Amino acid sequence: MFVRIGNYASAWLMLFLFLFLGSMTACKKDSAQPTDQTIGHWPEATAATKPWARWWWMGSAVDEDNLNYLLGEYKKAGIGGLEIAPIYGAKGFENKFLDYLSPQWIEMLHYTIKKADGLGLEIDLTQGTGWPFGGKMVSPEMAAKKMLVQEYSYSSGNGVDRPVLIDEEKVKGNLHYLHTLMAFQDGGEVQNITKYVREDGSLAWDEKGDWKLIAIFESQTGQKVKRAAPGGEGYTLDHFSEKAVRQYLSHFDTAFSGKFPGIRAFYNDSFEVYGADFTEDFFNFFESRRGYDLRNHLDQLNTEDGYRLKSDYRETISDMLLENFTGQWSSWAKGHGKQTKNQAHGSPGNLLDLYAAVSIPEGETFGSSYFPIPGIRRDSSDIRNVDPDPIMLKFASSAAHLKGNNLVSTETFTWLGEHFKSSFSQAKPELEQAFLAGVNHMFYHGITYSPEEVDFPGWLFYASLNLNTHNSLWPHLKGFNGYVQRVQSILQAGKPDNELLVYWPVYDVWADPEGLGKTLTVHGIDEWLHPTPFYKTSKSLMEVGYSVDFISDALLKTLQVAGNSLTGSNGEFKSSAIIVPKTKFMPLATLKQLFALAEQGAQVVFQEKPLDVPGFYKYASRRQTLDSHWQQINFKPFDGGKVASHGKGTVLMSEELSSALAFLKINREKLTDLGLKFVRRKLGEGKYYYLVNHTAKKIEDYVSLQTKGKAAVLMSPEQGTIGSANVKKNDEGKVEVAISLAPGQSIIVHVVDKEAENVPLWKYEITAPKMIDMNSNWALTFKSGGPVLPQNLELASLKPWTALDGETYSDFSGQAIYESDFMLDKFDRNAKYILSLGKVMESAKVWVNGKEVGYAFSIPFRLDVSEFVKEGENNVKVEVANLMANHVRYLDRNEVIWRNYHEINFVNIDYKPFDASGWDVMPSGLMGPVQMEIHD
Repeated sequence: MFVRIGNYASAWLMLFLFLFLGSMTACKKDSAQPTDQTIGHWPEATAATKPWARWWWMGSAVDEDNLNYLLGEYKKAGIGGLEIAPIYGAKGFENKFLDYLSPQWIEMLHYTIKKADGLGLEIDLTQGTGWPFGGKMVSPEMAAKKMLVQEYSYSSGNGVDRPVLIDEEKVKGNLHYLHTLMAFQDGGEVQNITKYVREDGSLAWDEKGDWKLIAIFESQTGQKVKRAAPGGEGYTLDHFSEKAVRQYLSHFDTAFSGKFPGIRAFYNDSFEVYGADFTEDFFNFFESRRGYDLRNHLDQLNTEDGYRLKSDYRETISDMLLENFTGQWSSWAKGHGKQTKNQAHGSPGNLLDLYAAVSIPEGETFGSSYFPIPGIRRDSSDIRNVDPDPIMLKFASSAAHLKGNNLVSTETFTWLGEHFKSSFSQAKPELEQAFLAGVNHMFYHGITYSPEEVDFPGWLFYASLNLNTHNSLWPHLKGFNGYVQRVQSILQAGKPDNELLVYWPVYDVWADPEGLGKTLTVHGIDEWLHPTPFYKTSKSLMEVGYSVDFISDALLKTLQVAGNSLTGSNGEFKSSAIIVPKTKFMPLATLKQLFALAEQGAQVVFQEKPLDVPGFYKYASRRQTLDSHWQQINFKPFDGGKVASHGKGTVLMSEELSSALAFLKINREKLTDLGLKFVRRKLGEGKYYYLVNHTAKKIEDYVSLQTKGKAAVLMSPEQGTIGSANVKKNDEGKVEVAISLAPGQSIIVHVVDKEAENVPLWKYEITAPKMIDMNSNWALTFKSGGPVLPQNLELASLKPWTALDGETYSDFSGQAIYESDFMLDKFDRNAKYILSLGKVMESAKVWVNGKEVGYAFSIPFRLDVSEFVKEGENNVKVEVANLMANHVRYLDRNEVIWRNYHEINFVNIDYKPFDASGWDVMPSGLMGPVQMEIHD
């Protein structure tokens, strides 16, 4: 229980919004410094701080009237920007389809950007249609390639056992040719005999003895663009070929004829180029990077040392993807004054380096997570094989932090649940989990361009959250977006403040002896990420209260040392130590770099000595050199491991990282002991803490923070209220801040190094408030929705409208208003009045005494109404918006055709034909209990 001190100031504090951070067009900008205006105020709302959305252009069937209408609606709903993604269209509208990159399509694109600019909205553009990159501009020679391997036997006298030709079943008519034929003989002799192969597959080669022949065929994968828009059909691009990528990009130069659209960024979706593992120049590129010709060792791929060859192969593919695609694409975009936004996951590359090569790295949340928040719904049909993992998102945020790029985006809510059944209460903690991983620029997946004249449920994309203007939740999206905007305005301010860098041993992943290609997908994290010491170490550090970023071998080379701290070349972050988890394979250059950083003053903690070097080339001598470098460190014991002074810095070895970090006096945030999750940003001499309660219990305590300051300001992102917190100091002079968070709630704590003058005191809740029950005598009025508006009613007792008799109530999706009066015997301006709505299905907008209070869009459905209530009789109106599910159920039960699309048409969460006719009615409306809590 907390004691309230002093008076609560009136609403004047919300008259001015200051603070300049929240880039409109730049991904990177100078960090904001705190001023008198920033303390007690939300940062400025900008296009970048607002949520964005992938904007599906179905069939690119866009027109000026609907663009004007829809962009206006998006603006009113609080959307900051849109990412145009052309895809397949709806049947019956073919006469409105626009071919991708046609003059008419480009004209509509320019019109869209002009209209968006006028509304303060920004536009990104997917550089292709559907996914991945590809289309008519990709010839078979420039299409994605795979390597096919066949073995043959050769003996002098008998020749080859069969013609050196690929089995037609393996290529299925795709362009292919023999790339290389190698001959191996016992005793180690190797010959490249490609030039001796005749057109019919026979050999013009005559050698003595028995030979094993290994043929490498280069073949198209045959994959074409998935979910392509009209005019965008064609083969998928060969991302590993510098020539193919250059040709692909040049097509856009030609199409736009020098008049590039005024977009912010070009976008690339996750790498889903299935089976692509080869390109024409692969072996030459390999030899230039790895120092030997892989072709001479093809017979060893499946031997005891084969994993070393495979590691080198995977590293080379990663290099080709980084240099030939991501790097070339980013340079091309920069040359046109545009940024790049990229999803690196799913690719066969080093995720950290790929994310670091673009302006805005983007992660992805796929499926739903379990949260113990009471009342949150998670249907069994919503559960995927692997839950979203915030550690996966930290690959993107870490790369941005290390490169000094301020924005970190994520594709959010892909298959959050079954169509039409996902609520804001389910979406909010999923989004918060992304914020806690360092994301600060959220993209809905997605909003479908849906003409105003199209009947309910409008045009829909099969894997989307189905946010369009036809959605029954759409009128309340503004409330959810307000929450997102306020949080992102804080998370885009200042600089990241993570004390630890955790080394990612990608060579341990690449040394997998199974298979050849290695794609690091979101769906496969239980195979390539979860079992690793890196993952377990990172997770355990975060759970006990340390803030971490991940670092790659290449990014280690960008670090600078200042005292005992590590910074980037741009000074955008500052870390106290590098953690090296148990690592089997570490390049010699990486170990040397770690020791060099320590020599300059850095603190480096190894869980154990790296065991080996990766790769095949001269690995025995490289391993010996690695061991000799390690032996030069003169460790001495300490309580928990070994420690050595190295130059100006320190090298430690300890399996117990807590002991090592205590030795280095690097302290954790103890607030995690209470169950709180957090992310921290540094702003001048102050700090922002974003705290979230995802537990099943209320957290009400003084929270110890690892920072010093004179005062702390509490900022509620749900409702926007601000107040000066109750603060005390611990023995170390660190701040302890009083907070009270119900399950599902969040708070922002702004710790400042000066008194928070002119900021009203925060009103705390007490343990046993006075209660006014409000569960009888409600008027129920149906406002908007369908299939028809039900009859209005007077309710003697509060109940959901789906509990009323009649199919018009059970079929209804839309908004309805519950209205009632209550008496307040006296009004104390120093008290805190909380309107608790109990259970809401699914979102509420509230007015008290005719004034709009705001939105209660998520658990726990509570609003501070202190500034709206009065002594005597009070009126409360609660507009409830439910899900689309019941209306869609009605359509399918009555065989109304609404899903009628080209390509995949419309599928359920299991990718089977969608049918809602057998669904149960989704409870909808206001269940309560509704209570007025008086905290005095």
